[in-house]
Amino acid sequence: MPDTITVPRGLAGVVVTDTTIGRVRGAEGFYHYRQYSAIDLAEHRTLEDVWALLVDGCLPADPTAAHREIAPLRHIPPAVAAALPDIAAASTSPDPMGGLRAALAVAGLAAGARPLYDTSPAERRAQAMALCALTPSLLAALFRLRAGLEPIESRDDLSHAANYLYMITGEEPSAPHARAIERYLIATVDHGFNASTFTARVIASTGADIYACVGGALGALSGPLHGGAPSRALDTLDAIGSVDRADAWLRARILNGERIMGFGHPVYRTEDPRSRMLKGVARSLGGELVDFATAVEERVLSLLAELKPGRELHTNVEYYAGVVMHLCGLPREMFTPTFATSRVIGWCANVLEQAEDSKIIRPDSRYVGPRPPQPLPAEAAPPMGQVYSPPRS
Repeated sequence: MPDTITVPRGLAGVVVTDTTIGRVRGAEGFYHYRQYSAIDLAEHRTLEDVWALLVDGCLPADPTAAHREIAPLRHIPPAVAAALPDIAAASTSPDPMGGLRAALAVAGLAAGARPLYDTSPAERRAQAMALCALTPSLLAALFRLRAGLEPIESRDDLSHAANYLYMITGEEPSAPHARAIERYLIATVDHGFNASTFTARVIASTGADIYACVGGALGALSGPLHGGAPSRALDTLDAIGSVDRADAWLRARILNGERIMGFGHPVYRTEDPRSRMLKGVARSLGGELVDFATAVEERVLSLLAELKPGRELHTNVEYYAGVVMHLCGLPREMFTPTFATSRVIGWCANVLEQAEDSKIIRPDSRYVGPRPPQPLPAEAAPPMGQVYSPPRS
């Protein structure tokens, strides 16, 4: 391929494969899972239903079937549980995301995960379901161990979202809180070929095992420009402190070229539909934080329109996601991990789809360094078999 080929930076807009999982139509402010609006699913279906839709391609006819399959898979295997205290102790961060990568590697070993290339579709699906079900349990256990608390056993009678909150806090959540988190999780299950999903598919294209694929996706998600914004958006609200300080605080940072976390998106050129839904969720929960966040949002959008005309910077999912998670009792260090408990389902759906394609993903690059070949410097390395002796001064 000639070095003169031109592609957009970051591969923006470049189509790399076909998919039946879903798509983001950023110019319209719309995205979907399979043939259904993702927001409609978040408003009217359970996470378990959406999970089945992404993995199996259709919504379950029996509304309890997905739960009956998933709930037993949430229990942490003894070999993995035995490793968690050491993993938690080795971490220097209150965020358990790094520990999750290690814990899933152990889980993959304990499960005897084989390369996707060597497994049948049924075996891949079973591994995907087990991995997705186990992820929130591992995160909750690692969080509690880091806090000096005992992990809490999963409860089969609770929904996936309610069980996750229960395993973190030790208290059964209220129905409004469980449903609020569930709607957030549904809204973030999948979102096109973002950095972490694309990473998972690249690894899957090599035929690696599914735990390796998700481990790579988690590494991509750990970057603050991808998965770290919900807590940072709430940090912004803390830094502003009150509505009367908002304009001065925001104006200074916008003029300084700083990014305001929770605003702007690489795909959407309209309001992020996830943000619109979560704003409604936040308002249904109510409270001073919601009122403050709404007032600050209005000032941010006004100032961005004034100082960054034509940029089309709108509120994104992270802004109200942080508000909702805080109101539901999740500690700030669990915001990005909570996102991961949802997105792992989308990753695995993409991995299963990629595993059906035997073509390895291997793009090219354009070389822009000094023109080769250049003559070697005079001080060449010694021939093979000779010991290098530095010249004496």
